[in-house]
Parts: sequence; structure tokens; C-alpha cells
Amino acid sequence: MMEFVLYFAAGAVSGVLSGLLGVGGGTVIVPILVFIFSSLSFPQHHIMHMALGTSLATIILTSISSARAHHAKQNVNWQVVRQIAPGIIIGTLLGAVLAGQMNTFLLKSIFAVFVLLIATQMIMNFTPAAHRQLPGKTGIALMGGFIGVISSLVGIGGGSVTVPFLIYCNFNARYAIGTSAAVGLPIAIAGTAGFIITGLAVGNLPPYSVGYLYLPALAGIAIASMLTAPLGAKLAHSLPVPVLKRLFALLLYIVGLKMLWSLI
Repeated sequence: MMEFVLYFAAGAVSGVLSGLLGVGGGTVIVPILVFIFSSLSFPQHHIMHMALGTSLATIILTSISSARAHHAKQNVNWQVVRQIAPGIIIGTLLGAVLAGQMNTFLLKSIFAVFVLLIATQMIMNFTPAAHRQLPGKTGIALMGGFIGVISSLVGIGGGSVTVPFLIYCNFNARYAIGTSAAVGLPIAIAGTAGFIITGLAVGNLPPYSVGYLYLPALAGIAIASMLTAPLGAKLAHSLPVPVLKRLFALLLYIVGLKMLWSLI
């Protein structure tokens, strides 16, 4: 029972963060899943892979719910979503294949460093200067591929990279967050497919696993996150987002440092 309570709690937080900050809940879901999977005595050398694959799968429903809420507020630039999606799909699949070749130590290290960088960006409130337009088709495709690879390696919906990129390209912050929520869908679908495929040839995975996807965790997290993502989008219009970002950054520092400490 406690296992499912944790899944629901992780999903609830993930949904709110996705709608509120445009930051994929994977930064919260992945470390929680690592903790739960370790307590359930899952094979140590597959725990991080399963956490990443399951996290990306949960983002499918989260991004749908969040994108619909932002679309209702006319905060999604669908033309940009269509332009960047092909590069993102290719990059995300490539990232899943790369992750499948890495051990848990390396994947944990990458995740911890990424989380610490995002926390630093949030606490310093650094955003790139909006002084240019979107690049051409080749530039958008390359950026999409980069976002996809990073998203697979750390199990997120890409908002931590997509939002700053769009702001740099003269997007209003709310439009950047809304468009990022929609961009999370192709990331999540391609990433989930990649981790399922790379995990199918692996033996000794827990029951109820499909490749590196753990179905009980997916069910609990997805249900809760789908319900709370619209709440996050609504709160984005009424709460002091900069203050919330700093508080979330402190949480990310704790998560990142704890994961690094576990590697010592």
C-alpha cells in the first residue's frame, strides 16, 4: 500500500509542476522511483533504466493534460510544436539507445549533475535575453534532437531545456511554458518506446515490466498527474512563480546532492 501511496504522491507533484513551471515532473519522479525500486530489491544495474523509462511513460498523460489546459488558455504555439517534433523524436530515441548502453552509476551521475544545473538556473533566476527569432528548419531540428537526447538520459519532458530556448527566441514566458508542455508529448512517446525496446532483450526484470517500463508505477503516477496538471496550469496565473521556482530549486539541490552522495 505504501508503494502506491508514493506513486500517487509523486504523480500529484509531477502534474502540478508540469502545469505550473513547465518543468517535467521527471526531476521528482525519477529519484522517487529509484528509492522505491531499491526498497523493492529490483536488480541494481537496471533500477535507473527502469526509473527513466517509467518516468517518460508517465509524462505521456501529464503532457496531454497540461497541454490541453494551456491550449484552452491559448498559450500553445502549435506551429512550433510541429516544427520541432521530428528532431525531438529522433533525438529521444537515440537518447534511449544510449541510456541502454550506460550503467546505473553513469546514468545517476548524469541525472544528478543535470538536476543541480537546473536548480542553479532557477535559484539565480537566469533566463536568456530575448533578442532573436526561431532558427530555420535545420536549427530547429538540431535543437529538437538535443532536447530529445537530454530528455531520454534524465527521464524528463524537456521543459527545463525547451522553456529557456523558446524564451531566448522571443517567446513570452507563458507561451514558452505552454508550448513546452505540448512538446513533452512526442518526447514522452518516443522515449517510452525507446526504453521498452531496449529493455525487451534484458532478462531478470521484475514482474509487470514491459522492457524498462514498470506498469504499477506508471498506473499510480499517471492517474494522479493527469488530475493535477490542469491545477498547475491554473495556478500559473495566480501564484508567485519566481518564489515557487526558488523553493523547487532547493528541493532539486537536495535531490541532486543525495544522488551524488549515494554514488560515493
